[in-house]
Amino acid sequence: MGLISFKLVKTIPDTVYLAKMGYPKYKGRHRGSPVEAAFSHQGRYAWISNYKTFGHGFPRAARDKCNPNQRLDNSFVYKVDTQSLSITHAIMVGAVPKYVAVTPDQKYVLVTNWCSWDVSIIDVNTHREIKRVPVGRYPRGIAISPDSSYAYIAVMGTYHIARLDLKTYKLRWWRHIGRLPRHLNISPGGRYLYASFSGEQRVAKIDINSGKVIKKVRTGRAPRSMIISKDGRFLYVVNYFGPSVTQIRTADMKVLHTHKTRPRPIGITYDDQTHHVWVASYRGSLEVFKSNEKIAPSKRRKRRKR
Repeated sequence: MGLISFKLVKTIPDTVYLAKMGYPKYKGRHRGSPVEAAFSHQGRYAWISNYKTFGHGFPRAARDKCNPNQRLDNSFVYKVDTQSLSITHAIMVGAVPKYVAVTPDQKYVLVTNWCSWDVSIIDVNTHREIKRVPVGRYPRGIAISPDSSYAYIAVMGTYHIARLDLKTYKLRWWRHIGRLPRHLNISPGGRYLYASFSGEQRVAKIDINSGKVIKKVRTGRAPRSMIISKDGRFLYVVNYFGPSVTQIRTADMKVLHTHKTRPRPIGITYDDQTHHVWVASYRGSLEVFKSNEKIAPSKRRKRRKR
């Protein structure tokens, strides 16, 4: 592997022409507002949710306090080719789409729609939404079983986690499991589910067969996004009001280390080859930490606010 420069390669404009992407009634130029991304086909494509679409035909303002009765505008998921670094498709989903996940078999992209209180399922080949499943107030995180049979959905406006059968679209529930479930990760073998509960400052390890909580551990104020290492040994969690990032050993759910970050850390990912932990903060900065049993500062990169 070559030396990492940490230099910005390109900023991709979020401007699209929806009429050229299969939506002829939307004339002119439209802009998005990117939230989350998931990758498919070994990193070739990125699927990016847009909180709100700006332009003709989208008059209603998006907001975080919302419900389906307000009939807020639907928005779009963009497909980005990471070789050409360009947007190739736009797929309409629900209102205020947030989290995005790709099934391991690469057939579907799932998106939680915060304000329409449902989950969109996109066919990767046709670039169309094929199903929308109501799940309740403020759906957020998604984790998908290794065999692509089930999706687990954190319904953040409740105390519940839903299990969605991806063949029948039927739901089963783990109820009253924790306050404000926000983000989910699944262990490599599919035996355990990990959930951050933003309302109780804890992260939980859950038996995926029984839905029983094995252990909860306190990480910091408002734990939100998480990432699990490829071997399943470690979880990395950002604590939004910490502000900090916490490393957890999954075997016994022991907190190994917590390190300060810039204000309001909101996004996180982990590079299994370099052992770098990347943290994105709400105000527009990226921090990179080196993880080697303990996380430690590696390099920080500022981004322009937008």
